[in-house]
Amino acid sequence: MTMKIQPGTLQFLTDLSANNDRAWFQANKDRYEAALENMKQFVKAVENALGETDHLENATLFRIYRDVRFSKDKSPYKNHFGVGFSRATKRLRGGYYLHIEPGASFAGGGFWQPEAPDLERLRDEFAADDRPIREIMADGTFKKYFGVIQGDELKTAPRGYDKDSPALDLIRKKNFTVHRNFTDKEVISDNFLQEVKQTFEAMRPYFDYMSMVLTTDLNGESLLD
Repeated sequence: MTMKIQPGTLQFLTDLSANNDRAWFQANKDRYEAALENMKQFVKAVENALGETDHLENATLFRIYRDVRFSKDKSPYKNHFGVGFSRATKRLRGGYYLHIEPGASFAGGGFWQPEAPDLERLRDEFAADDRPIREIMADGTFKKYFGVIQGDELKTAPRGYDKDSPALDLIRKKNFTVHRNFTDKEVISDNFLQEVKQTFEAMRPYFDYMSMVLTTDLNGESLLD
């Protein structure tokens, strides 16, 4: 049988969003457990499929329980399932993310809130030569799946960078992420697993380039032991 997201999983999340309280959740615990098991099986299938072309360290299905200690929103549960896939070894940078939420599902990935040294390294590379990343962004498959690289941006050039640089749009970014949205119909379709795999694989040229940058200096010398 094809491994797929069951309609009941999306329906549970829809109902949870409308009834986000502990009493309802406890009364529907069996539905949650069925949805969770469905997600665990799907995550394993994605991990196996992606492992055919990439080296993964682990896959993490995040807990549905929210930490409300410092949040104004005291809803105890998330209205989605989120999954992170980590790449293995220091040479393989970038992470994959799968988000299952009625009306707002997507597969994405990239470099979210990189540490200061990594962010500086990327900015220096783009300032020196933005042609390689532009070629990746202009590729037909990349544009079809993701459109553009997204992420929060500074309003002006960071200190030490030329405000007239042709790479300023990239230099101003604080995050470098991509994503592809899916409809509910697509999420519960028989070929969703294949679509997720192909979406993640379409990120690979981008990940490979960014990995090369983040593991070398401006002279191309390795930063790894």
